[in-house]
Amino acid sequence: MTAPRALSHGGLLARQARARFVAEVDQALPELGRVALERLGALAAQSAPAQELSERRQALLAFQRLHEAWVDAVRRAWRQPGASAPRPPSDVLELIDNEEVETRIQVSRLALALGDTVNSELNDLRLRVLQLEGQRELAADDAFRPEQLARALLEQWVACGLARDSWTLVQQLLREPLVQRLLEAYHHANEFLVQQGVMPEIDLRPFLRRGGEAATPSRPAPLAPAAPAPAATRLAPPPSERGRAGAAAAAGRMVEPTAQTRLMAPATPPAGARSAASQAAQGVLGQLRRLLGERVGPGDATRRSGLSPALTQALTQAGTASGPLDGGEGLAQLQLELRQRSAELKRKAGTAGEKATVEVVALMFQSILAEERIPASVRVWFARLQMPVLRVALAEPEFFGTLEHPARQLIDRMGSCALGFDAGVSGGRALEAEVRRVVQVIEQYPETGRRVFQLVLDEFQQFLARALLGTERTQRVVSVVQQVEQKETLAIQYTIELRKLLGSVPVRPEIREFLFKVWAEVLAVAAVRHGAQHADTLMLKRAATDLLWTASAKPQRSDRARVVQELPQLLQRLRQGMSLLGLPAQEQEGNLKLISDTVAEAFLSRAELIPQDQLDEMARRLASLDDVVGDAAGDIELDAGSLEMMPGFEHAAIEVVADGGAQASEAMLARAQELQPGHWFTLDRNSEVKPVQFVWRSARRQLHLFVAADGRTCLFQTRRLAAYLQAGLLVPAEDEALTVRATRAALAKLEANPDRLLS
Repeated sequence: MTAPRALSHGGLLARQARARFVAEVDQALPELGRVALERLGALAAQSAPAQELSERRQALLAFQRLHEAWVDAVRRAWRQPGASAPRPPSDVLELIDNEEVETRIQVSRLALALGDTVNSELNDLRLRVLQLEGQRELAADDAFRPEQLARALLEQWVACGLARDSWTLVQQLLREPLVQRLLEAYHHANEFLVQQGVMPEIDLRPFLRRGGEAATPSRPAPLAPAAPAPAATRLAPPPSERGRAGAAAAAGRMVEPTAQTRLMAPATPPAGARSAASQAAQGVLGQLRRLLGERVGPGDATRRSGLSPALTQALTQAGTASGPLDGGEGLAQLQLELRQRSAELKRKAGTAGEKATVEVVALMFQSILAEERIPASVRVWFARLQMPVLRVALAEPEFFGTLEHPARQLIDRMGSCALGFDAGVSGGRALEAEVRRVVQVIEQYPETGRRVFQLVLDEFQQFLARALLGTERTQRVVSVVQQVEQKETLAIQYTIELRKLLGSVPVRPEIREFLFKVWAEVLAVAAVRHGAQHADTLMLKRAATDLLWTASAKPQRSDRARVVQELPQLLQRLRQGMSLLGLPAQEQEGNLKLISDTVAEAFLSRAELIPQDQLDEMARRLASLDDVVGDAAGDIELDAGSLEMMPGFEHAAIEVVADGGAQASEAMLARAQELQPGHWFTLDRNSEVKPVQFVWRSARRQLHLFVAADGRTCLFQTRRLAAYLQAGLLVPAEDEALTVRATRAALAKLEANPDRLLS
């Protein structure tokens, strides 16, 4: 009778934990709705291409109207057990409509995104609940599964009448607060069960199948096919590509993906963050996790009681590397000192997980310090990061599981900037000094772990923003380029607004064409040079209205007399505007002749008149045009002429890259937008190959500036930059991040001699 009573009590605890979890998530949903509304409003106010901005505003209007109904519907679905459960699989083959397939894919993506962050708490909670209920896996409609909340959010979105296309936009805005609330709910559920004495210490050893052994039948399996893969060990977190295959790989075994897994996976990975380079990097981390899963016992790797006392004392005594800082000789001495310290720390380590962490970090830094493209004077400071990074890796095992850990990102950013610099050139000493400062800050706060790495990473990014534009010449170039982007953006905006203004006005085609193709450019240049409300800019805006009246039908003698009197002044203002634009004299004369001929024809025309009140309204709107235009722009067509009309232009200082390369793919366009300032590249242009550094991207992300060692600058528009990347005319100095290369090198040594991991 004892066992049934214990099982009944365990089931009650599990139901209580589940009810508390559902209630906590339910209470957070209204706040999430408000956050989504605020962020969607802010996004709609930001700059973007015209079509994208229109989609954002349409999504905002719809969400303003329906967001309360959506939140209420989600709460009802969430509180109703099984309401959001997926259909159970059937052995009968049947067609699934496109809506259901799309829903499954989107739910799967959101569930994976949520699972990425809540992974650790979710896995612990799953194991505790399964232990209490005596089950091997959570039910398909269990509220603890992230896909249940994801399905409720998406299905009620569509049911409320909101467009499915706008869900992706809102999902991106909601992801951060949603993950935060969900992580808190999982954590509180774990706290509740621990307080009730349920598995205070989690040992995965009985659940892990190794080699030909089978999992103990009386214990629940820790891994679920439909859920994001949990950690097989604390030392080896799951890969970012979850599912059964990823989870099993973390446990050191391979599983053939199921049909459902293949269905849910998108046909092609999204461009950008899941590019080939990113997938390769994740593959390296996955290999490391598999190796650790095979060689390190999960019981040691999942310890919650902290480091073993002997290792803690040894780390305290180790402090930081303290060799001389005089280049190559000092670096060699530091490397020897670090190898000795690593050997001593492994001897003090009390678990296999600790030994493995010490060895992997040591091997990674051996690779980093052997990177001869980084000057020795900088590698000396990189060497001093080994002990702080080891402390972080021991305290935060996700260092081995994600490319986004701030310690990795800091090393990668500093390494990529140092790969191509010479300490003797301008900016080299500043970079070396900043690396030194960063390392010294980390050494001063060795116990703060991730926080101090994130702090100095942010500071290093700010340093780059200043240092890369540090020279007066580069600043002048950036100033000119900013004006070009502003001018091109305004020209597009003015054209759009002029089309709206003239949509119902009887305007001759010649005049309409002139206003759209020439005068919109004139107004844009005037606004950039003088300001939107400058007297000269307002005069040019009034000239557009005067031209419309002058070229319209003139049946009355008084109107014709007025045209004869005012036409010379109008033509002079039009000439002034075209001169501001830099049009050749011959082209100016051609435009003025066309306008004069059109005016002459208007004298005899019996066409419909433009009412004076309509002209007055157009004049008023043109004068305040900058208050109503959006902040969107399409692709900027860039040439040297676009720069020459800008104040401060120096032709020798800017080389506009307007040719070369083929049509770029969408994936390559995304890659072009992801380039990080400070990275070095090799540019092959006009039979000249030279190293260049990416130093600046414009606010609207349309223009990209590279600077060569001799100070010459190369300016790319986004599509041209993507074309150069695709054609191999612009090649990164490093094909993968420094820590990824270091991990790959460590793997090669461990695979050649696996025994060194724990010896």
